Amino acid sequence: MFWLKFLSKFITLLHSENEPRHLAAGFALGAIIGLTPMMSLHNLAVFLIILLFDTSIPAAFFAIFLFSGFAYLLDPFFHRLGYYLLVEVEALRPFWTTLYNIPIAPLTRFYNTVVLGSFVIAILGQLPLYFGFKALVKFYRTRYADKIQQLKLVQFIKGSNMVQFYYKIKSTGVKL
Repeated sequence: MFWLKFLSKFITLLHSENEPRHLAAGFALGAIIGLTPMMSLHNLAVFLIILLFDTSIPAAFFAIFLFSGFAYLLDPFFHRLGYYLLVEVEALRPFWTTLYNIPIAPLTRFYNTVVLGSFVIAILGQLPLYFGFKALVKFYRTRYADKIQQLKLVQFIKGSNMVQFYYKIKSTGVKL
């Protein structure tokens, strides 16, 4: 039942009136929060960017949920990458020392191997995630959106009294 609801929310997101670039921006930024450990200063900064700029908040929350679901499986890889950057790359050692001595920098938790490794992967994945999700939204809307709307199950749900009542309220401009 959980996966059906998850799939339903995803399809609703794809059918939203947002432009594909807004959905893709929210999805890509939400991936940063989903891939990295939650209690980090950079996650607060990314969340503020999501709220302040023209991105899709539902797409961001969808990505947070999606990526946090399998980020734990990638933690060993994130740890190895973070360890490599923190310990084995001698040229970066003065940078890490300077960064750690800046008063607010320890709140970023970049001294943690998993935080650093996951953040690097999340940042490197931004462009592929943005353009990939944007292409996915465009592809879905051109090829499958009409077909999904014509399914008998979707038409049955849309024809129900509760859904009709919802659409009446929504057409008045009331935010739900």
